[in-house]
Amino acid sequence: MNVANLLATKGRDVATINQERSVHDAIAMLKERGIGALVVTGGTGPLTGMLSERDVVRAFAREGADALDLRVAALMTTAVITCHESTSLNELMTTMTDKRIRHVPVVENGQLVGLVSIGDVVKARVGELEGERRDLLEYVNAR
Repeated sequence: MNVANLLATKGRDVATINQERSVHDAIAMLKERGIGALVVTGGTGPLTGMLSERDVVRAFAREGADALDLRVAALMTTAVITCHESTSLNELMTTMTDKRIRHVPVVENGQLVGLVSIGDVVKARVGELEGERRDLLEYVNAR
């Protein structure tokens, strides 16, 4: 299975926020959508950065409540790891584990086409394993 298969199932909706918006706005969007990260836009390319709950928590630890007034650009991660639709889930899972990241934007031909979370990858992999288990049971029972 590859990222394109996963996106066909989960959808391609990506929550984005402009880098000039406030952290307060970003937190409200994260809460409203029940998600853990936003793709940051407003610079060059298909994305400017990523802002995760982890980035926000670290800012609160440093700045206290003043972090709410900061711009998203001040907290976002700029060295964003991306993948392609052709990336296999095994390859993506390895990258996410090795780099300790939970969200990976999907970019094709310079366009943002989706976002994959570690939860999406695990859910898809569990589905694959469950299918393999069923197939093996059918094979064993058919003998």
